[in-house]
Amino acid sequence: MASGARLLVLDFALSFMWLWSGVLVKIFVFGLLGFGNDPIGEVVKAAFSILNMFLFAFLVEISKGAAYNPLNVLSAAFSGGFSSFLFTAGARIPAQVLGAVTAVRLIIHTFPEAGRGPRLNVGIHHGALTEGLLTFGIVFISLGLSKKIPGNFFMKTWISSFSKLTLHVLGSDLTGGCMNPASVMGWAYARGEHITKEHILVYWIAPIQGTIAAVSTFKVLFRKPKEEEVNTKKKSE
Repeated sequence: MASGARLLVLDFALSFMWLWSGVLVKIFVFGLLGFGNDPIGEVVKAAFSILNMFLFAFLVEISKGAAYNPLNVLSAAFSGGFSSFLFTAGARIPAQVLGAVTAVRLIIHTFPEAGRGPRLNVGIHHGALTEGLLTFGIVFISLGLSKKIPGNFFMKTWISSFSKLTLHVLGSDLTGGCMNPASVMGWAYARGEHITKEHILVYWIAPIQGTIAAVSTFKVLFRKPKEEEVNTKKKSE
């Protein structure tokens, strides 16, 4: 119980910090450093975004399982037992959403010029397909990194961060390229759009379906041969 409560507190805190970090990076690059929305400014922002992702990867590592993105914990929950799935869906994801909503409310109060978050700029089905494919890509990459280079924190984080940034850029003009339902929920709640069909379908259902598809595809492609499974079982006995 204590471990579960600890995870919920850390999930809330990381989600809260993740929203703030994204806003602070923009303020630092475009405000304090004075870069504009030109290619140079975007490159500088991308560099700081990657550093920010390294920071949060380190925080996730030292927190021993906490997360700021529902899709990360969902991909693990789908591979675990039913009780793990219930705890994830019923407690951890709401904690992350609450952290994001709290962060956005404070951000808007402190920095009204921070913006209004990602918006859907295409049709609902086009947007759902975009977020679903982006999510499939990043979840599949994350699973592959965990399998192929376990324990190599720097290499895994570098590839994962660069992949997230690339996919974000690809989808930014369409849906915002979010791949994080909790973060989008925070901004949508502030706008009063968190219960709309567009928000639920594009930023929740489509990413969850993309996550399920990525986990299922990964299991099929990287399933151990039966002979290897039998030998592994005999050795463990």
